[in-house]
Amino acid sequence: MLDLPYRTIIEGNTVRWGKAGNGPPLVAIHGTPFSSQVWRRIVPQLSDRRTVYYFDLVGYGLSEMREGQDVSLSVQNKALAALFAEWGLDRPDVLAHDFGGATALRAYYLNGLRYSSMTIFDAVALAPWGSALVRHVRKHESAFSGMPDYMHRALLRAYLQTAAHNPLSEEALEIYSAPWLGPTGQAAFYRQIAQMDQKFTDEIEGRYGQMECPVTVLWGRNDEWIPFEHGVTLAALISDAECIPVPHCGHLVQEDRPEAIVAAVLKRFA
Repeated sequence: MLDLPYRTIIEGNTVRWGKAGNGPPLVAIHGTPFSSQVWRRIVPQLSDRRTVYYFDLVGYGLSEMREGQDVSLSVQNKALAALFAEWGLDRPDVLAHDFGGATALRAYYLNGLRYSSMTIFDAVALAPWGSALVRHVRKHESAFSGMPDYMHRALLRAYLQTAAHNPLSEEALEIYSAPWLGPTGQAAFYRQIAQMDQKFTDEIEGRYGQMECPVTVLWGRNDEWIPFEHGVTLAALISDAECIPVPHCGHLVQEDRPEAIVAAVLKRFA
């Protein structure tokens, strides 16, 4: 497990973060409905060459969760910019997945953050996105928030499994479920789904163009959440290289094929 010993208050929200290793900075940004623990098998492979910064998005993982909290994509890029300032970073390498990809892109195009390189995979970046569950929860958030605990646990575990192509281990299911359990966690889980809105990627999609840094786009070939074709389109818009398919891999590349992520990042350092 990754340790997140530090706390930073950003616009009234307590954000938990940690760092590991030595060398030039690399910032790892997780997606939904996960936490920085998706990097627990990635960080040790990179920390001998980089100082890796990782954090839990606003309203996720060990970061603060509370009623009425804005945890939408509109706040996540602002939090990233604030953390860059807190850490004193200028053009770090960036590793981003899912909502982390949307956050990194929004911070680049809206907040003026710049990166030495970006490795982005299975990102929320292009319309349309949002599963049937997302659409249903957005209409009935209170009904889901008030479900009996056993029903919520069953739904959560089933939903998490759909992110991976291969069966998730019991360890992974427990790690990814833990922040979303109990009255606070359950409400927070459905809150973040209810606040998913395509308008936050529509806001930047028209600005996409080749970025001012090397960009590697890779994608799970069997991603059932965001199809591989989205990766192909995204790479054509923001990179000078084609999207790299990761075979036998779903949306959650960190579990299905973590070595593909490590290889892509290390290739940038070579």
